[in-house]
Amino acid sequence: MGKIRTLLNRLKKSKDGRTLVANFGYLSLLQVAGYVFPLITMPYLARVIGVEGFGKIAFAAAIMVWIQTIADWGFNYTATRDVARNRDNKEIVSDIFSRVFWARCLLMMLSFFVLLVLVLCIPKFRENAAVIFVTFLMIPGHIMFPDWFFQAIERMKYTTLLNLLSKLLFTILIFVFIKEKDDYILQPLFVSLGFVLSGIIAMYYILIRWNVKLTSVPFKSVIRTIKSSTDVFINNLMPNLYNSFSTVLLGFVGGDIANGKLDPGSRFVNIFRQFTAILSRTFYPFLSRRIDKHSFYAKVNISFSVLLTIILFFAAPFLIDIFFTDEFSDAVIVLRIMSISVLSGALNAIYGVNFLLIKGFERELRILTVISSLLGFILSIPLVYFFNYIGAAIAITLTRLILAVSSMVFAKSKQKNNIL
Repeated sequence: MGKIRTLLNRLKKSKDGRTLVANFGYLSLLQVAGYVFPLITMPYLARVIGVEGFGKIAFAAAIMVWIQTIADWGFNYTATRDVARNRDNKEIVSDIFSRVFWARCLLMMLSFFVLLVLVLCIPKFRENAAVIFVTFLMIPGHIMFPDWFFQAIERMKYTTLLNLLSKLLFTILIFVFIKEKDDYILQPLFVSLGFVLSGIIAMYYILIRWNVKLTSVPFKSVIRTIKSSTDVFINNLMPNLYNSFSTVLLGFVGGDIANGKLDPGSRFVNIFRQFTAILSRTFYPFLSRRIDKHSFYAKVNISFSVLLTIILFFAAPFLIDIFFTDEFSDAVIVLRIMSISVLSGALNAIYGVNFLLIKGFERELRILTVISSLLGFILSIPLVYFFNYIGAAIAITLTRLILAVSSMVFAKSKQKNNIL
């Protein structure tokens, strides 16, 4: 503890250290607010829309994870890294921003076409078409709100303030308009509108206040931009083979009620995982310039994630009882199984994103992710089929752990070989 305290004091005295502390504070506020507002609405929604409504929302959200991952295409890491390294050159920054913006728009349109075909051809998708298309509205809002850009230039207070605005609006609208079970579709609609509103304001700051140019880009340049981030995209996409795929598969096997039991447990796990992600996002642009500080970051994030994992495991019955009704009681075992995901998520961020990716090992990280994800995909089919929502929780948790451990072992081998 004394060594960590000394390092913290040293950070506070340097310019980079003060920036890290400020960004950590803004991201902490953002994550706390981002989950305090939903925690306020969860008991109300659980009572009004019930477990089946939660299941429908979770099914649509799982599909949207795939589309958002495609629209991001790894730019949230590669573009962040590139802008962070050239942030003092407005011309280069404008070029990166323009190429990434148009590439994401192209990917979004292609994704929508595929989604439309799925809705027309698959009965389960067609049955949930309304909630799926409403949830899709968050994608253009997400593109207009490039949080990767704010992260790259280390101005996280703007991301924080805009997100607070959208989430406050979203929370108020839920209590005003959602009054019965069939109103469940309004929840993703309000979330999407919040993204769109934040995106409009974000574009104003980027294009008008900071004078970043959004220029037309040749189609060939857009394609090259997409190709350059393909390794990172695959690395981001592959976890969906076991993560969101398990949720979608559960919707087919167990129905909306089974998804409704999986969703509350995974929600709290995602909340706690986001707190460790704060450290990852805070340090990523800094470590892109100062990778020699990686060991300090690793110690802090591991200690924090172990503490959160223990808290989540033992608090599971209390959390489900407080925030949900009796029909959600089976979510306690889901929450306890998935609590280990907090630690595995931190390990993957420490050694995968914040070491291997920064050091240029995109291909190696992609291979690790592909192998782990394929294992998870194979495991999820029998686990979900035989054990329903419990099997989905086991598949997701086990695969996350496999990826985390493999990333850690590979990164440490590179550190020992003086790659650092």
